[in-house]
Amino acid sequence: MMSPDAKPTAPATRVRVLPHPDLCAAGLEFEARAGRKLVDELLAQGIAIEHACEKVGACATCHVHVREGGEHLAAADEDEEDQLGDAWGLDAQSRLSCCVRLKGPELVIELPRYTKNHAREG
Repeated sequence: MMSPDAKPTAPATRVRVLPHPDLCAAGLEFEARAGRKLVDELLAQGIAIEHACEKVGACATCHVHVREGGEHLAAADEDEEDQLGDAWGLDAQSRLSCCVRLKGPELVIELPRYTKNHAREG
């Protein structure tokens, strides 16, 4: 039984990352806390997704493709849409992972082959 002061926890989101030759060769599946930023959960799982603006939605280096589960996410706002215009390989399922708050039972993510960050620091 839950104590009256305990806050209910949000259900977890199952995140599946499709294989990427450099960042996640075998692909990856993990449980993530709902409400967290997708970029933070990817980094916590060891996926070195770029985030040149330090996760504030001011660049497009953390661009991902949401292949399944996007209907559970909040829609991209105008600022995110503006930044996405600079992403490499943009498509209708493109999002900035720093703007995506996890929600829903499952999310399938594809990492783009390239980013616009040509001066990636090692």
